Amino acid sequence: MLSLNFIRENTLEVIDRLAIKNFNATETIGRIVDLDNQRRETQKKLDDIQAQSNILAKEIGVLFQSGKVAEANQLKAKTGDLKVLGKEYDIALESIKKELDEILVRVPNLPHSSVPPGKTPEDNLIVMHEGEIIPAADTAVPHWDLTTKYDIIDFITGNKITGAGFPVYKGKGARLQRALINFFLEEALKAGYQEVQPPYMVNAESAYATGQLPDKDAQMYHVGLDDLYLIPTAEVPVTNIYRDCILKGSDLPLKNVAYSACFRREAGSYGKDVRGLNRLHQFDKVEIVQIAHPENSYGILEEMKDYVTGLLRKLELPFRVLKLCGGDMSFTSALTYDMEVWSSAQARWLEVSSVSNFETFQSNRLKLRFKDDTGKIQTAHTLNGSALALPRIVAALLENNQTPEGIRIPKVLVQYTGFEMID
Repeated sequence: MLSLNFIRENTLEVIDRLAIKNFNATETIGRIVDLDNQRRETQKKLDDIQAQSNILAKEIGVLFQSGKVAEANQLKAKTGDLKVLGKEYDIALESIKKELDEILVRVPNLPHSSVPPGKTPEDNLIVMHEGEIIPAADTAVPHWDLTTKYDIIDFITGNKITGAGFPVYKGKGARLQRALINFFLEEALKAGYQEVQPPYMVNAESAYATGQLPDKDAQMYHVGLDDLYLIPTAEVPVTNIYRDCILKGSDLPLKNVAYSACFRREAGSYGKDVRGLNRLHQFDKVEIVQIAHPENSYGILEEMKDYVTGLLRKLELPFRVLKLCGGDMSFTSALTYDMEVWSSAQARWLEVSSVSNFETFQSNRLKLRFKDDTGKIQTAHTLNGSALALPRIVAALLENNQTPEGIRIPKVLVQYTGFEMID
């Protein structure tokens, strides 16, 4: 959430920068400023009434002590009128605050100055490309056929048990899943991340704090009876570990890694992009989260980007890195890098990770702060990234490594899988 003071002090800048995200903020920001003016005026009237009531209370006390009961009662009548008026202002103030909060939480984060303009993924900026893209052999088939051929992922049974987008992994398919999770976690530990195991459900406060609510309400699975939400990513519970906290500046950055299942309704998805593992309602992911000092957060973002590309390099997958344009960025992000791997049999790029800096957008909702060396309280920056999401990694591994003898397992994973081939 953007700071109200920042909006007031930088109104034109906010409108201009939000235009990079293709968000026409003129009317919205104008309404925010107008409501804030009403809030300030109403608060001042309320404060004036309280001050006047305090003065009258002292005068009434003096009059009673002096035996001037009639005069005291006259003043008491005035205080009664002030209480009624104060109640009216109090109700008006709460109404103004409610509307102000409802508008503020629907304003996207400001994009960083380096974010390129654009409206669609085609406008994203390619900042890095690594690995040779070898044309698929004539005999190459997409991963959804390979999973059936080698009996490692069962989409039909998953559909029977739950529905489309909930596959059953079995045999070497299940072991490959576990191997990737262990590999990603171990690599994160080597990089200095602390592992946590978060809950898979969160309350509304947690979903609000990281920006899933109200923006992505329709994409989340809601357990109505308990008013809990299945997590779309471990980012949500892990970042909320630090909700309502004042940290020590000397402890920053704080680095956490977590494995979790993720649940997304993916409402509105259709077509070829949802085939096989391309888009699931339940999938596994290892997430990295950092809480950083504002002065260091963009250097940390680059480090996180390099860390994720290092994982792709070890998996021997051709990949590219994109800096997202304004129109392709998330509601909460200030700057995002997407990592995509090449899927040979589908002849297309598959997104497998997003690494983002949210600056203070989440922290303002989280009330996540730190005390610097001078004792000053500042708002921290939050960052996170997929390191990595499994479904499309598995799809690319299966398609890119298919041979007449079977599917070759990358060398770095063999110690985790216990086998070199799926055959």
